[in-house]
Amino acid sequence: MVNKASTNSLSAGSLAQLSGVSTDTLRHYERKGVLQKPPRSSNGYRVYPAQALERVLLIRRALAVGITLDELAAILKVRVRGDAPCRQVRNLVSAKLNDLEEYLKELLALRDDLRAILRDWDKRLAATPSGKQARLLESLAQTDPIGSPKSGKLPLRTKHRKESNETN
Repeated sequence: MVNKASTNSLSAGSLAQLSGVSTDTLRHYERKGVLQKPPRSSNGYRVYPAQALERVLLIRRALAVGITLDELAAILKVRVRGDAPCRQVRNLVSAKLNDLEEYLKELLALRDDLRAILRDWDKRLAATPSGKQARLLESLAQTDPIGSPKSGKLPLRTKHRKESNETN
């Protein structure tokens, strides 16, 4: 058991507050293997060593640049074995950058598609009498946007966004 009063340790609540995550997130990091499970105090509370704050901040920054928890766990395992995963990390982040650049190209193409659709719709609306349907949505089936089955290319953007009905 760990002495809770130790100045070299942090409670789960303190670590969570200092690092900007919830205690549930800390437990999730432990389950994923990117944060070591801490010892327990005599009353059963988790007590993290002070260096856990640096680890949680590293985790958050890795997530912010697109490294997943599973990828980070694999990298950290290499470190624990005493090996140097530096080239692996560099290659991983390089691949993330390439994916992001491709995604940006797709977003720009989507923006251009939406602009063209709106121009077409403005023309249709201008030619449609008031109270009549312009059939705007149906016109989408007649276009060939990026990622349509007609173009034979599936959009990358679907892997960058959560499906909206997953949370509904």
